[in-house]
Order: sequence, then structure tokens, then C-alpha cells
Amino acid sequence: MSDPMTAPRAINGRAPDVFREGGWVEMRQFSETEAVDFVVIGTGAGGGPLITRLAEQGFSVIGFDAGPYFRPLEDFASDETTQNQLYWLDERIVDGDNPMHMGGNNSGKAVGGSTVHFAMVSLRFRPEWFKSRSLLGYGADWPLDWREMWDYYREAERALSISGPINYPWGPKRPRYPYRAHEMNGAAHVLARGAEAMGYKWTPTPLATVSAPRGDSPPCVYRGFCRFGCSANAKQSQLVAFIPRALAAGAEIRDLAMVGRIETGADGRATGVHYFREGRWRFQRARNVVVAGYAIETPRLLLASANDRYPDGLANSSGLVGRNLMTQSNQGVYGSLKDEVRWNKGPPSLAVTEHWNYEDRKDFFGGYCWMSQGPLPIEWATALTGSLGLWGEALRERMTRYNHQVGLKMVGEMLPNENNRVTLADETDQYGLRIPRITYSWGDNDKVLIQHALGEMQTSLELAGVRDTFRQEDDTNHLAGTARMGSDPGSSVVNSDCRSWDIPNLWVCDGSIFPTTGGVNPSLTISAIALRTADRIKALAARGEL
Repeated sequence: MSDPMTAPRAINGRAPDVFREGGWVEMRQFSETEAVDFVVIGTGAGGGPLITRLAEQGFSVIGFDAGPYFRPLEDFASDETTQNQLYWLDERIVDGDNPMHMGGNNSGKAVGGSTVHFAMVSLRFRPEWFKSRSLLGYGADWPLDWREMWDYYREAERALSISGPINYPWGPKRPRYPYRAHEMNGAAHVLARGAEAMGYKWTPTPLATVSAPRGDSPPCVYRGFCRFGCSANAKQSQLVAFIPRALAAGAEIRDLAMVGRIETGADGRATGVHYFREGRWRFQRARNVVVAGYAIETPRLLLASANDRYPDGLANSSGLVGRNLMTQSNQGVYGSLKDEVRWNKGPPSLAVTEHWNYEDRKDFFGGYCWMSQGPLPIEWATALTGSLGLWGEALRERMTRYNHQVGLKMVGEMLPNENNRVTLADETDQYGLRIPRITYSWGDNDKVLIQHALGEMQTSLELAGVRDTFRQEDDTNHLAGTARMGSDPGSSVVNSDCRSWDIPNLWVCDGSIFPTTGGVNPSLTISAIALRTADRIKALAARGEL
């Protein structure tokens, strides 16, 4: 039987043909003059599940992605520099008191989006976070019920074959993960020792990489190149877990296709998208348009699609498109052990504590978790240069102790602020589109949370016997916000179904719809919401309300 992950790849950007029982068949290609049911812009944590579920429900769907369609077994290399091909490295302008670092830490440019190179950490939101304003006194409430989300979390975990512990120690009881937890490496054992010394619970991290064979995915072989694309094909990214299902259900994936503007008709509804592919601009007609480009590209596209009817951009009657941009704090603490740790062996985050996500006796709003770390050599050298100013001989000497290093990194909740935003600069990019300007400043609460986490992580490492500790104080990672979900069109961009308040056939389904960002990695929540959105669309269609 042919191997779907090594089948011939079509030339000139066309996605691979579809593997069905008995062999390979040609993938369906929709005509540009044919109005498909749905165009979905972006194929990552939001777009991938949505494209799949809509196609499986019988809708005609095209998924657009500005990046290429990679094959892990043939296109990915165990090389940090080569794998920069997975990141969105197009020019962006950053400013504010704390300008963001953009690139591999928070965006991707490939079919599958940033899940192709994410760290695979798959954590659920704490239930109270969905009503953080009402229950915890900060941020904004989500128009979702955590009990319904719990069902979609379970579905997403099954689809992504999450490997995790039998009993997760925080939050409401949940069923067992589909696959057993991964074996812990030396760095994970250090986290466990430190957490236990502080009286905190810890657990093996739930990860979207298989610990036993699944279909065409062998189990993880602990090579440590997870954040640079998994060339062994164990990682369950959207590229591996969802996109093949979408193709088999009749969806089309157009890679290397940069969408630059959404067109609207005389009635104000979306009619299709203008996109650049194979050297020229093209137009695809659609009955519905879904934007799933994440927290920077989604508002950029909505703002860039302004016209006489919508002079401030699409879906922007509230004035909130681009506002309330959030990132998550990603500071770290590192040190050395006398014994070898070999922290790069295995996925980078094999143990986690969520103690401060579920503990409310603290002097700040929000929460954070921390995880064991295993950066590869270039990542580690960059951290040493940025945090300690090491260079030349001093850097070389420190790098000789690489196998004895150990560290922890946080994922912390940073609060929404309308002044943190995405706007359009006057400068243009290679497509002739205006570049996004990203303005970001930490708030006072953000700074207090970060310092609290740094102190806790440093204490934990020192209690575990780690010496020569130092702090990495300026790092951030995942993004959220800029097209907020809500119950009121005056204070949000989309409703609880991810449907625009202003344009009924325009939807947003990615991390940009988050009212708050929580203290865990966002990808699982994005995918769970995408599955829910597809089901809501099906229900609306059944009632004739699309």
C-alpha cells in the first residue's frame, strides 16, 4: 500500500492528491468562477479543523494558505537554520514600550500553520477563565460555557491523539488521554523534584505527538527537533491530523496563495477573496468567507478590505478589529547541574505544573504554568547572548556545558488592553499589501505576574540542586485577541459562533477571537472552538440561517 506521507507532491504549489482506499486519486480542483460554500483563509489550529469538519459535513470548501504544502518525511531537516522555512518571516513593524519579537515563536507560514512547528503542548483552559470578569474580576467574559467546551476539548484531543497522564491533577475530572504519557527526560525530572520540594503538583505534559504508532505516524523517537518540524512524522499537527481528512472529504487546499482582500457586494455580504498565486492576482468566488489567519494576519486582512461601504474595514462597526492584542509571557530561568541532563532529548516540554493557574491567593490577576525546557544549540546560544551578553570565548566555554544545562519556562496570561493593537503601516510588502504595525506594551499586572513567576521558577530549580541560575526576562510567545468574540456587537467583533456581527457570511475562527488568553498554550482551545464553529454552521444551515 502506498504511504500517504511520501506520495508524489504536485508541482507549482498544488497540494498533493488524495489517498483513498486502493491508492491515490486526483484531488478535486474548484473553479474560480464557481462560488464554493466556504473559503477558509488559513490552515492552522483554527482553519485546519474547520476545513475538515465543513468538508465532512458536505460543504464545498477551499482552504488558502500563504505558505507551501510540506511533506514531513521528505521536506523537513534536522537543522535549526534550514527549518526557518516554516516561519512567517515577512516584514512587520513593531513598536510600543515592549515591542514583540515576531517569527517562529508565534507564527507560521505553511499548510498547517504554526502547528507544524509548535511545541505540541495541549492544555485545556481552566473553566473559570471562560467567565474571568464575572468569576475572577478581570479581563472579559467569553460567550461560551465551559461544559460545552469540555466536550469539544475531548474531541480535539482524540483527533490530535494527545499523549498524556491517566489522571490530570487540576480542574474537573476528564477522561484518559488517547495515548499514554511520554517518558520523562532529565529536564522533566528536575521540574518534578523542584515542584515537589515546593509542595506543588506536577504532571507529564499532554502533547500532540504520539507515544505509540498511529496510522502513518510512528511513535516519537525523542530527537528533540519538535519545534522545527517533525521529520519523523510523529507530531500530530494540522498538516498530519486534520488536513488529510479534509482532502479525503473533498476539500481543496491552495498553498502558496496569499489572500490580500475580501470582496463584498452591493448587499454588503462577502462575495469572495482576491489572492496572489503563481505570479498574479486571482479571485475566488464564495458564499461564505472564514478568516483564520491568527492574531496579526486576521485583522490585517479585515482592515485591508475596507471599501466605501465599510471604510474602517470589514466587521469593524465596534472599532475593535486589531485591538486587544495579547501575547503570553514566556520568561525562563536556567542553570547547571553537575550530572548530565541532556535536556534536548525528547520534546522540549515533558513536564508541567499548573499550580499558579489554579491558585487564586496572589497579588495579581491571571495565572501561569511552567514547563521543563530543552532548547537546541542555536536556541540556547541565542538565550545566553540575549540574557547574559556572552560572546566569543565566553560563549564558547558556556556552550561546552550544554549537556549539563537545565531550565524552566513559563506560559503566562497577559491582560487585554485596547491600546495593544494591529494597524496598517504605509509601507508595503512583496505583494503590494500594507504591512501590519504591531504595537505592544506590558501592563502593570503583566509585570507583577512575570516577576512572581521568575521568582517561583528560580526557587524551584535551586531546591532541585541547580546552580548558577539566571533569568531570561524579556521573552513572549503565543498571540491572541484582535477580533474579540462576545455577546454584544458594540463590544466585540464576532458572536459566540465566530460569525461577524456586521456581515452574516463573514466568519473569524482562530486565536484572534479570544477575549482573554489564559495561562496555557492556546492551540487546543483554538481547535476545540473550530470544531464547535463547524457544528454551529451546520445547525444554522439546517435552519436556513446561513
